Amino acid sequence: MKPAWPHVRVVPSAPRYAGALEELQRVCFPGLSETERMKAEHFLKHLEVFPEGEFVAVTDRDPQGRELGREVVVGLGSGFLTRFDLEHADHSFLEAIAGGTYANHDPEGDWYYGADISVHPDYRGKGIGTLLYQARQGLARRLNLRGIVAGGALPGYSAHRDRLTVAEYVAAVARGELRDPTLSFQIANGFEALGVIEGYMTDEETGGAASLIVWRNPGFVER
Repeated sequence: MKPAWPHVRVVPSAPRYAGALEELQRVCFPGLSETERMKAEHFLKHLEVFPEGEFVAVTDRDPQGRELGREVVVGLGSGFLTRFDLEHADHSFLEAIAGGTYANHDPEGDWYYGADISVHPDYRGKGIGTLLYQARQGLARRLNLRGIVAGGALPGYSAHRDRLTVAEYVAAVARGELRDPTLSFQIANGFEALGVIEGYMTDEETGGAASLIVWRNPGFVER
């Protein structure tokens, strides 16, 4: 995996980023319903609920590396702590994130629920997503969590929907037979694809289904 772009930093979220994060949601997730995209007030709420769980990627350069003279937000890694049963994983995105408020955060939870990871389209391919995953994984290690669990979009499925079910597609990507822009990247960053969550989110191509992914903390010690 190539080194990350040298002009980006991953920093803890702060109130001053809330408006820019709302815009990042709009740019990164045009297919989500309005209720599924988080707004500035949601990001402010996250800082009350679990500030340690939210990481922001910032830069003062344009995608070509030219100085902008100001700081811009180009990525987000966001989530909260939860207790999660991998054997009974069915749930919806809106249920998990409590309408965007993260009110389901459990301070005693032993999993980090990866609610959102996003990189501005103009800045993709620069290793920013990997830096955000590493920040989350570092948090899981520091807090002695079992790992990270999430539901993931499957943007590559549309090219295969006529011949594969979503579950078959996820399995083929997990075996390395097909490439999905999101799931393959997650696997490259240490995640396993455990299957499919039906009715997870708004996605016409998959009928609302998403992948169930998990990263297991190799240093976890049973409490």
